[in-house]
Amino acid sequence: MKLMSANRYSSGTVWVLSLLLLIACVLVSPAMAGTKYLSGGPSLSAAVTGTNELISGQTVPLQVTVQNSGLIDSKFSQTGLVDRTDLPNTAKTVTVGLGSGSAPVTIQSDPQMIGDILGGASGQSKFNVKVEADAPSGTYTLPVSVNYTYLESAEQVGTDSLNYNYVTKSLIIPLTVTIRSEVIVDVQKISAEQLNVGTEGYLNLTLQNTGNENGKNAIVKIVRNGASPITPTDSSVYIGDFAKGAVVNCRYRVAVSTEAAAQTYPVDVIVAYEDHDGINRTSRLQTIGVPIGGKIDFKVSSEAPSINPGQKKVLDVQYTNVGATTVYSAQARLSAVDPFTSNDDTAYLGDIKPGDSVMAHFEVSTTSDATIKQYGLDSEIRYRDALDNSQISDTMKVPVNVVAKTGTSAILGNPIILAVIAAIIIGVGYFLYTRKKGSA
Repeated sequence: MKLMSANRYSSGTVWVLSLLLLIACVLVSPAMAGTKYLSGGPSLSAAVTGTNELISGQTVPLQVTVQNSGLIDSKFSQTGLVDRTDLPNTAKTVTVGLGSGSAPVTIQSDPQMIGDILGGASGQSKFNVKVEADAPSGTYTLPVSVNYTYLESAEQVGTDSLNYNYVTKSLIIPLTVTIRSEVIVDVQKISAEQLNVGTEGYLNLTLQNTGNENGKNAIVKIVRNGASPITPTDSSVYIGDFAKGAVVNCRYRVAVSTEAAAQTYPVDVIVAYEDHDGINRTSRLQTIGVPIGGKIDFKVSSEAPSINPGQKKVLDVQYTNVGATTVYSAQARLSAVDPFTSNDDTAYLGDIKPGDSVMAHFEVSTTSDATIKQYGLDSEIRYRDALDNSQISDTMKVPVNVVAKTGTSAILGNPIILAVIAAIIIGVGYFLYTRKKGSA
């Protein structure tokens, strides 16, 4: 019993001593130290991210980077100081604007807020800059206006509060850009020669250099636009020097797909040239619309000719050019099928203008057992287009009526009747001969 009581008092004593030791440690530990900054503030600069080259006549996005290189020169920590929320070298609520200055440009974007920029960090803003079409090449300065707020000082009040002194500052930072002149293509006139669906023809262009660059060794090219049915056959024309303001005429041979329709289709135009520094350049692509005429087509415009069974006859068939352009050296062909045959199934038609009609003549024969009805014989026209390419028209149907013989034709066409007539003629002749002989 006495041993157990001694152990219990010993544990209580240990607990009290531990508590007293903890209180003593808290009382004698030093207070947390704060930091005070004696110098340092924001130091902002601006630069173009990427190329600073602008092109006359273009609207380009110009990305401006604002860099804060402000440093903190000195600081010290001391017990009892309260830490500041902001550092003195932080540029807060930064707003960036871009001006045109004396440069031949128009700034199409308003000033932009890019937020806080810590020391050693940067912020970005983007401005749309439109360069005048006749802007002279050269180096220009654009003013970048930057407005921001920073913590100039902080005064501690008591042991647990601070009075902040923020200052707003505005500055103008010069930004250097270069304007490069270029050849700008303006297609002033478009004309098409014999450009019809399924044929080749010519595309004539009149172009002017409305840029500020005098292009050297210039080549004007036309390029197929996507899936356009217009495909250049001759795509490049060398024009040599293409001075600013100069006007040139170019002629191209192009082909039009048979799947096209009579409408306007796109073609792209570019100019490859050397600039004043001898650097190879390519102008901005310009898309133009080229009108395409309808398909060259024909129709059979004559009445259906008639023929008897077993007869050989020349059929007259009239063809009309219902297309939009003249065809040259045209030849018509008639395909004779049972019960028709022909030893002369081709007819020369010559040149046929739109709306003109030409008569063709085909010699055909029918079998004697041909069925009395209307037949449709296939016919086509082979011709040459304006560029002397051989073309073949769509197949046309030539209606031909096989009709029964009537009147004299029916009699003369019946072999039995012909045999009877022949017998009568022979008999009459024999009678007259014997009678004449008897009277002699």
